[in-house]
Amino acid sequence: MGVLRGLDRGWTVRAMAGPVPAHLTGALVDGCVQATVPGVVHLDLLAAGLIPDPHLDLNESLLTWIGLVDWAYSTTVEVSPDELAGAQRHEIVFSGLDTVATVVLNGHVIAEVANQHCTHRLDVTGILTEGDNLLEVRLRSPVKYANAQSLTYGARPGPYPMPFEAIRKSACSFGWDWGPATFTSGIWRPVHLESWSGARFDEVLVRADAVGDGGCVEVVARVASTSDAVRTVTVSVAGACASATIAAGESGATASVECATVDRWWPTGHGDQPLYDVEVELVGDGAVLDRVRRRVGFRTLRWDTTPDAAGTPFQLVVNDRAILVKGVNWIPDDSFPVRVDRARYSERLTQARAANANLVRVWGGGIYESDSFYDLCDELGLLTWQDFLFACAAYPEEEPLRSEVEAEARQNVARLAHHTSLALLTGNNENLWGYEDWGWKERLDGRTWGAHYYDELLPAVVAEVAPHVPYAPGSPFSPGGQHPNDPSHGTTHLWEQWNSLDWVTYRDVTPRFVAEFGWQGPPTWSTLTAAISDDPLTPESPGMLAHQKAVDGNAKLVGGLVRHHRVPDDMQTWHWAMQLNQANAITCALGWFRSLAPSCSGAVVWQLNDCWPVTSWAAIDGSGREKPLYFALQNAFAPRVVSVQPRGGRLVASLGNDTDVPWEGSLTCRRLRFDGTQCGSHEAAVTVPARGSVTIDLPAVVAKAADPASEVVVVEALGTRGSWFFCEPRDSALPPAALEVSVAATDAGLDVSVTARTLVRDLTLLIDKVDPSARVDRGLVTLLPGESATFRVTGVGSLDVGAMCAPGILRCGNELMNPT
Repeated sequence: MGVLRGLDRGWTVRAMAGPVPAHLTGALVDGCVQATVPGVVHLDLLAAGLIPDPHLDLNESLLTWIGLVDWAYSTTVEVSPDELAGAQRHEIVFSGLDTVATVVLNGHVIAEVANQHCTHRLDVTGILTEGDNLLEVRLRSPVKYANAQSLTYGARPGPYPMPFEAIRKSACSFGWDWGPATFTSGIWRPVHLESWSGARFDEVLVRADAVGDGGCVEVVARVASTSDAVRTVTVSVAGACASATIAAGESGATASVECATVDRWWPTGHGDQPLYDVEVELVGDGAVLDRVRRRVGFRTLRWDTTPDAAGTPFQLVVNDRAILVKGVNWIPDDSFPVRVDRARYSERLTQARAANANLVRVWGGGIYESDSFYDLCDELGLLTWQDFLFACAAYPEEEPLRSEVEAEARQNVARLAHHTSLALLTGNNENLWGYEDWGWKERLDGRTWGAHYYDELLPAVVAEVAPHVPYAPGSPFSPGGQHPNDPSHGTTHLWEQWNSLDWVTYRDVTPRFVAEFGWQGPPTWSTLTAAISDDPLTPESPGMLAHQKAVDGNAKLVGGLVRHHRVPDDMQTWHWAMQLNQANAITCALGWFRSLAPSCSGAVVWQLNDCWPVTSWAAIDGSGREKPLYFALQNAFAPRVVSVQPRGGRLVASLGNDTDVPWEGSLTCRRLRFDGTQCGSHEAAVTVPARGSVTIDLPAVVAKAADPASEVVVVEALGTRGSWFFCEPRDSALPPAALEVSVAATDAGLDVSVTARTLVRDLTLLIDKVDPSARVDRGLVTLLPGESATFRVTGVGSLDVGAMCAPGILRCGNELMNPT
């Protein structure tokens, strides 16, 4: 067996060239600072006390110089005589370099690389010596390099001034409409020295297929060797074994294992997630030369795009069952992704599953996440949709970029393809749409823009390396060749509602599958105030504007609110109003899309998470705290839902049942005055089939209001409720909320029980204002007069009823009728 030795100690970093501030010259140019590997320069300088936290106040703009500097990391690798002589081959493996690097060992240049998304394996046999070996990684300014490359390739259209398309680096590290421009440099993933003899695995591709009650695991192994010899690849899984011989002079073999009986893997909400360990060994001369392990699950998966009378569906089918996709878009969970470890992935993905999501789309402007992310998705039953890393821009197809793209694609497809959760690989984010609608054709003037990647290179790589993984050229995409963002065909992105329309116009669209849509809102109050120290804090104060990255973002927030609520004057109520409007927007959209099932087979909300404290589309803010939007997802993605929808000039009740059990019972429909007085009612027996939906017309006695400003429709079935208000809150007669609150200790934390004496809309406990570490299990609860709800709180120990009743803690839509 080879020997792996981590090279994570003794690193320092210094500035080689560039605009280092004068007061840091002594520390960074004449000297150096201790460096953490894996890591990036920003975090080393922050740990040394040389820069302020980039996430706070206006610090982002103060630190742009870091991206204009060339940096050098160095360490000493001590090698004993036994280590040196004990192996035939020595290789240094960088799992991730960010980004344009020259690697030097003992004065010898051993590599020049320019791809953040690749692993670089460097042969140092004959260069590595006994004793101390000086290892240096010299990193060029990513800003200067990208600008220089853009001159070489020629200008390409994109959303921002920085030419991120000219460098194979995380696009959002150059800034996005929700993220800071960090322009990072560093050794951002682990590095190790691997010493081996004879042979080692170079690539191991594992594919698991469900077949009847059993399954098949196919392993394609490729090896690197120092000599020609006969070797054997052995595979064991679920008590079954197989082997294949690699003949002398050959570089690989394929072995297949048949498993007579295995349990099927299901997405969360549809069944369990059994996983099986696959052990692959390389044997030669009676000894194990190398070993790898993979975990797999057994399931079938496809996307049905067979045209029908309404257009072209995009229907996910797992184990021959149509799956309603309840998805969330994922961005890097930190603007410095190296800080995201398995525990943080686990927390965030567990939050996604608790919000009743079953799919996570990894967006194409970020990174290929670490193995832990996909391992956890396998375990949690969260399907993954992985974009290749192209986003919102035209990309050059010329060398050397083309070869970088191919190497990156091959490596990452090979790394990810065995994951049972992997449901789709997608060529890009919005580039097909951009080419058609964003004026690219004229501006490109004949230059390449990425079509070769999406239509030829990437599907060829997937077909070769992972033929079992579905591929789509882009998102959005229409499988039949229609306009790429045609809602009637394939996947669509809906952004006009946020950009220029209103969220009620989601109901004007009848999509087959929505891969992106969203609405902005600020982070939780404790996250906001910990990051921004403006005094006074206002929507337009300097720190707030620095943490609002969307073009005309605040204007769109206000424009999107004023159609529904009056704009508050005090900051805390403004904050609540924007959070509530964000939640209401997505509630409206998801309720409508789900009411169209099965014609609309899924929706993927933009977005689950944030990478720093910012006003954005996220449901979970940059500190990991859940915004009211999170509860909108939880409610709308629930296994069983009831909503009231306008349909062709009438009102209908839509019931969705995403469980394996038929939903049978009585449907009760009532039209009530806000004081609880019943104006009309209707009752009917209803059966909603398993994994199905039913739409029922509401009779006029319920659907027609005598006084729209003072009436509500409430539809209930087996404890699940939907409601419909006849006019916007700002035009309604909703009274001030009258609430009675009690607090009781439980083994898990606190139960906060609230009884409404008036109709209360969207009651939410902003528990982070009581304790930033606390969490609550529900939100956006609408109560009729006399009804009660209990909010279960964890992470806080106080029984202080006064704290729960303090202004700004228990909030509801009623407060926005006459804001102060």
